[in-house]
Amino acid sequence: MNRPNSPISAARLLGALLCLMAPGAAQAAEPARVLIFSKTAEFRHDSIPVAVAALQRLAAQESLAVDRGEDASAFTAANLSRYRAVVFANTTGDVLDEPQQKALEEFVGNGGGFMGVHSAADTEKEWPWYGGLVGAWFHSHPPGLQTTRVVFESGAADAPSDWTVTDEIYNYRSNPREQVTVLATVDEDDYEGGTMGEDHPIAWCHAYSGGRAWYTGLGHDAAMYEDTVFQAQLRRGLRYAAGLAPEC
Repeated sequence: MNRPNSPISAARLLGALLCLMAPGAAQAAEPARVLIFSKTAEFRHDSIPVAVAALQRLAAQESLAVDRGEDASAFTAANLSRYRAVVFANTTGDVLDEPQQKALEEFVGNGGGFMGVHSAADTEKEWPWYGGLVGAWFHSHPPGLQTTRVVFESGAADAPSDWTVTDEIYNYRSNPREQVTVLATVDEDDYEGGTMGEDHPIAWCHAYSGGRAWYTGLGHDAAMYEDTVFQAQLRRGLRYAAGLAPEC
């Protein structure tokens, strides 16, 4: 048996230290990452900086590293492979070209997650695959902000029974309920300008094309991001999109 201070024991100790310092060990310790993307080609929301900051804080609470930006050149297969999820935070219009669209399709197809906030539904309106990913496209909204009760579907984790919000409430081109798991609806009796009737989904999630997608129609107004209930919803969306939780 070798004594603790023998040359062989010292060599073994040095080898172990070198293994811990090796690139592979450092890479294994790196946190999971998400990409927050907020490029706009049409209307630009004043709330984008607040939305991005809130998402960064919530991601940090889940030990998720964050990259954020508006450069669509980030959408390559090689670069997206670094991420667990991509968040479209109040994007609008055509923000990706065809190769970039293909990269996002491959990312989701390989098990990646997508999270859309508010006008993510007013983005890439001529790209059918993206419409399926988000779940429904924006159609219209009443003027100004609307005050309405948000009604959570049964089984929604930690959801309050009565939550009233003041925000811009979208009408969608279609009701996504048959394709997604609806998490919450709004009550059109509370305001004027709703066009979807008694069943007006405002948040949902679903498995899609090999990956996961989560969407909320709330988040137009900067004040929404100070609401603790909305923060909790966004945090659950991040967890689901990033694959940290099986339920959304």
